[in-house]
Amino acid sequence: MKKGKLIVVSGPSGVGKDTVVSEYLKLHPEDVLSISMTSRPKRDYEVDGVHYYFRTKEGFEEEVAQGNLLEYALYNGNYYGTPKSEVIKRLEDGINVILVIEVQGARNIKNMLGKDALLIFVLPPSIEALKERLLNRGTDSMEVINERLEIAEREIRENTFYDYKIINDNLDSAVKSLENIIKNEINK
Repeated sequence: MKKGKLIVVSGPSGVGKDTVVSEYLKLHPEDVLSISMTSRPKRDYEVDGVHYYFRTKEGFEEEVAQGNLLEYALYNGNYYGTPKSEVIKRLEDGINVILVIEVQGARNIKNMLGKDALLIFVLPPSIEALKERLLNRGTDSMEVINERLEIAEREIRENTFYDYKIINDNLDSAVKSLENIIKNEINK
């Protein structure tokens, strides 16, 4: 059996990477999304085990100490990481697994797996458009939005180790770009 492909999708907060991946998965239900673990507070609409596995900071650090994470990163004061066992099992079963993770975690995956992982970075059409998206979310204070924009500018400068970049200026074309990249890489 052919092993599945590990596909890493990253991009600044608010760029729409979750939406692009969600739309892609509607077209390709044979591929799966890995559910990340986080220590950040749960938002009202989020469900534990569906959107994220939510842990306290101490609980997350215990998962790290037990070696249960493929990668993890501290982002904007909260931990984010990928539970290892579920991802490895699915890849061994021939299923492509998509990780939507932060740049720091993607760099760790690249260092660990090299060409065995496909890294795709989603860019906003502009920083101004990204700011507008963050404002329209209505979930963060202006202080948090400014912190996210500062991080976004740094991530955009540091994204040189990704295999591909997609500009999310139109959802349908961004999804099509993701679809083409994955198809071409898997058929190599």
